Amino acid sequence: MSPEYIVGGTFSEKSDVFNFGVLILEIVSRKWSEIVDEALGDLYSPLEVKKCVHIGLLCVQNRAIDRPTMTEVDLMLISETDRPSPKEPPYTFPASSVKRDSKTTGCSNNYVTITAVEGR
Repeated sequence: MSPEYIVGGTFSEKSDVFNFGVLILEIVSRKWSEIVDEALGDLYSPLEVKKCVHIGLLCVQNRAIDRPTMTEVDLMLISETDRPSPKEPPYTFPASSVKRDSKTTGCSNNYVTITAVEGR
């Protein structure tokens, strides 16, 4: 889910872009032997894979305004246009203005758990 939906319940076209970016990054982060069709052998382009990762990172920007539209994503996928650099790493939230106590251990106290979901 997109950060703006999780934090404020706001859903938009940019939420779909975020989800598309997550999908791209999940696909390219698997083992090469599971991604590339065996019939292709070594005929796929590593540059195309790099382009997909770049587009995926653009799609998962925290701020919806920083994400491309799906029309822009489509254009980036079918052409070799210049792509902007992602503005920030994905899945980060702005730093809190509250200073930490020096005695804290660095553990989260927001009772959120992270579950890793893996396909079969």
